[in-house]
Order: sequence, then C-alpha cells, then structure tokens
Amino acid sequence: MALSAPVLVLKDSTKRESGTKVHHANIQAAKAVADIIRTTLGPRSMLKMLLDAAGGIVVTNDGNAILREIDIAHPAAKSMIELSRTQDEEVGDGTTSVIVLAGEMLHVAEAFIDKHYHPTVICRAYNKALDDALAVLDKIAMPVDVNDRAAMLGLVKSSIGTKFTGQFGDLIADLAIDATTTAGVDLGQGMREVDIKKYIKVEKVPGGQLEDSRVLKGVMFNKDVVAPGKMRRKIVNPRIILLDCPVEYKKGENQTNAELMKEEDWQVLLEMEEEYIKNLCAQILKFKPDLVVTEKGLSDLAIHYLSKAGVSAIRRLRKTDNNRIAKACGAVIVNRPEELQESDVGTGAGLFEVKKIGDEFFTFIVDCKDPKACTVLLRGASKDVLNEVERNLQDAMSVARNILKNPKLLPGGGATELTVSAALKQKSSSVEGVEKWPYEAAALAFEAIPRTLAQNCGLNVIRIMTQLQGKVIINLLLLSVALLEISAGDSEVGLKHSWILSRVLYLSNGS
Repeated sequence: MALSAPVLVLKDSTKRESGTKVHHANIQAAKAVADIIRTTLGPRSMLKMLLDAAGGIVVTNDGNAILREIDIAHPAAKSMIELSRTQDEEVGDGTTSVIVLAGEMLHVAEAFIDKHYHPTVICRAYNKALDDALAVLDKIAMPVDVNDRAAMLGLVKSSIGTKFTGQFGDLIADLAIDATTTAGVDLGQGMREVDIKKYIKVEKVPGGQLEDSRVLKGVMFNKDVVAPGKMRRKIVNPRIILLDCPVEYKKGENQTNAELMKEEDWQVLLEMEEEYIKNLCAQILKFKPDLVVTEKGLSDLAIHYLSKAGVSAIRRLRKTDNNRIAKACGAVIVNRPEELQESDVGTGAGLFEVKKIGDEFFTFIVDCKDPKACTVLLRGASKDVLNEVERNLQDAMSVARNILKNPKLLPGGGATELTVSAALKQKSSSVEGVEKWPYEAAALAFEAIPRTLAQNCGLNVIRIMTQLQGKVIINLLLLSVALLEISAGDSEVGLKHSWILSRVLYLSNGS
C-alpha cells in the first residue's frame, strides 16, 4: 500500500518552536522588559524620556506609563506589560516592583528548566511559596487609623517619594488625601469606597505654579454660559437643575414632509414650535432655578426665555461632568422637564462662577455643603510637567483609596520582601520532594526588590545585602529604617506602604 501524502495543517512559511527553546525565549523576553524599567525603582531612580504615539514627550519613572508606550511583538513580553497594567488598575502603585519581581522569578526558574524540571513542578513550588508569602504579609501587617491625617500623609508621601513630585513635599499627598476623603462613601463597619475614575476629576491648566494647585469642594469644567452678555456669571447659593434632554423642538427622525396649503399654515407651524419650547421652559422655570445645565442642545428661543427669567444656562456638557455636579450639589439628573420635582433641584452648592483662566472660560460650582465628588485643579509650567504630576497624583489617590478600603500597613523600602524571603528560606527545609529547590529559588527572588533599590543608589550591593540579611532576624522596623537610610539618605521617606499593594503584587506574580 502506497504511503499517503502528509497532511499540512500549518502554512509552509509558519515557524513552530516548542520545548526548552521556547521556555528560554520567553524568559529572555520577560527579563528584557524588566531590565527596561529596573532603573526607575526607588527614591534614587531615574526618569525615562519617551516619544508617545502622537509625537509628544513623556518624561516619567512610572513603570506602567513607560511600558504602555513601548511597542512589543513578543507574547511573553506583552503578558508582562499586562501584569503592570493590572497592578495599576487594582492598586495604582507598585507597577515597577511587579515587573522587577516577575523578571527575577523567571530568571531563577531558568536554571531548573536547564536541569529538565517540568514547568508544572516549578509552578507548584511557586504557588506554595505564594501562599506562604501571603501568610507572612498578614502576620507582619500593622493596623492604621484612617482618621489620623499625619499617618495617612506619611503613607501617601512614601508612595510618591520616589517620583518626580516627591521634591514638592506634602503638596501632592495633601491633594490626594483631600480628594479621596471628599469623594469617599461610607459602607459601614469602618469601610469606605472611593471611585476615583467617576467622582474625582483632574483638571490640568497650564500656567501658574504647582503650589497653586488645590482640591475644589465641588466641580469645575471647561464651559461658559450660552449667552454671556445676558446671563449671570456669578451666583451665590444657586438652585441647580440638571437635564439629560434637549430644550429645543424635536426634529423628525426620518425625512419629514409637511404639506402647507395656505400661507397662514406656515405661521401656525412656527407658533406650534414656539409654544412647545415655551411650555418646556415654563416647566423648568416653575421651580425658580438659577442655573440650568443640559447634556444636549438648547435652542435660541429657549435661551431667550431663560435669560429673560434671569436664569443662567450651560449646554452640551459631558455625561461624566453632569454626574459629578449631581453628586456635588445634591441634584438629580432629569430626563424630561415635565417629570421635574422640587427634590430634583440641587441646593447644596455655595457658589456658581465662570472665570477666565488664560484664554479659556471655566465654570466653577464650588463651596458645596457635603460634596461626594470633587475636582483637583492642577497648575504648572508646561503640559509635560502637568502630565507627570497627574500620573503621580493618580498613584497617590490610589494609595489613599487602598488605605481607606484596607487600613493595614507594611514596612517599606524592601523590608517586607526581605522578611518574606527569610521566612520562605526557613520554611523551605520542611518542603519535601523536588519542589524544595524551586521553592528556595522563589525565596531568593524576593531579594530582587531591595537589591535593585541598592543598585539604583550606586552602592556596593553585596555588602549592603549581607548587612540587611543580618538585620532581618533582629527587628523588622529597624530593617526598614536601615534600608531607607541606605537608599534615600533619609529614614523618614517611604517607611511604610499599604498591605493591599504587596498582596496584589504577589498575587499577580503567582498567577
């Protein structure tokens, strides 16, 4: 019987690699990504200057911001970038640490691949190390009082002490704490939820000094009143109505034909339109508002009726901004004017004012009584500076939010990693079978964080690591201070960080 021709499943040009060769290629790709941002870790880290997709300049030491701008084709390297993005979304900080640690974990696994260990065995040992590392975190975590502003300030400062805005002292930390405290919602049992994306807006306005930045007790957006000459630009204690519908005559959805037999019919048609808008305005004016804000259009006739009644109006506002105004002044967004009720009118704002900053007009609805949304106004010399300050502020707000959600602390500056490493080394003696050696390697990999911190400070890494490993046993807090004196030359900077940061960082590496 003649042999049948081979069945081709893949194209002739397709290259397929498998086995050890692929493992090594993946590890090399992951290490290359880790090496890119290794120098951006710690208080003596360096900034990277990149060109973004639009041709603008990005100057930052934020791991996620750097990796986001890099165009990568390798699948393993892409998954490393996803790791950094996950860390940024979940925690907002530790984006560089997670990549450095992941790179080190893969680096120590390479030796076992060479010794023909099966990847499943290595993964099983790593998962065991992950569970034990999380148990150590819970053991050494310290509770924190979220109402103690000084403690909160120190914590947030430790997060941004390694970043560009660290040179401005308490400024960014103060802004972050004020913003998250304002927008926080009590869930009971001492827990608070803060939705940074929805209810805290960062408005960047070039010009002025960074010190002029502040948290507004209310909302600010880039809009002016629709009829500047006729409508008031400053109202104290305004009554605000928020609409999600157009205040203009409805247009036909498809092609609409109207047959007019007499000239008077045209007049009747126009009067019907006017009457419709007059009724809409009457339903709004019935509640005596001072300000009407709509997400849709506002016809010239409606503007006339509103300005005649002394009401200021703003149209075509973003949905997100409208939601923030509602949260700040206690108003309810209404879909149809005929459904308006007295309870829908927002009376919580202390001042409505339109100001000109530079060449543009900005609307401020501020001095709110109990705002659940706020705007952070950032001023600075240039757009590049403002973009970096915003990135740092987002990190700081995320840290403040994490502490409000999980009020636990861990020693910073690599002290936690060294403690976890020492605990895992001790525990490795009780691990049986072939998993013992990958488990020990995982313990060693945790030392990558303090080692990188020392490297970035230009110190003798071997001597420093030996000193610190001796101190681990003695006192955890002493170790943290020692690490920071070495890395920052100042024992006050970055003494602690949030428990959730390390937890998510380890879980990301474990997965």
